[in-house]
Amino acid sequence: MPQGKVTTVPDDGLTTRQRRRQAVLAVHTGHGKGKSTAAFGMALRAWSAGWSIGVFQFVKSEKWRVGEEAAMKALGERVTWHKMGEGWSWIKRAGTERDHAREAAEGWAQIKRDLAAETYRFYVLDEFTYPMKWGWVDVDEVVATLAARPGNQHVVITGRDAAPALIEAADLVTEMTKVKHPMDAGRKGQQGIEW
Repeated sequence: MPQGKVTTVPDDGLTTRQRRRQAVLAVHTGHGKGKSTAAFGMALRAWSAGWSIGVFQFVKSEKWRVGEEAAMKALGERVTWHKMGEGWSWIKRAGTERDHAREAAEGWAQIKRDLAAETYRFYVLDEFTYPMKWGWVDVDEVVATLAARPGNQHVVITGRDAAPALIEAADLVTEMTKVKHPMDAGRKGQQGIEW
């Protein structure tokens, strides 16, 4: 797509303006850093356009205070933040066992309700590929629900190992590839960069 020009014009009977206003399903996947960062960049553009934003984080704890949450919440009432679960579900701590699969399913059920009600214009489903990968949320149901969503609701899904069916259904797919990362040199994540 050099210089913003499309390579083909579909014979779908739609005008350029109608095609430009179609809802977008975006997927940011891959093993490189920047999937969520890119999604929140899109959310900032959505906010600037006056859209309501629903953020659903699936494997980041409600106890964690991350930079993107603080920044997005500072934007005001048009941003609603939801966290499902305790955090990275593969970290087990005695006495804190939670049913992550149930919480992920409840989170997905809320998203379906919000899509049906057209609650938000822009959705960030952060780290949502993991519940699908682990079988907690059915990929085919996600694809069908997103394909049938009413109105003009845009959705961006982040996380590694996106399911082939999700990639096929998406309008925009970006794969982040790690070339180099500070952790490769033994450096821990730091505030302002990683969270």
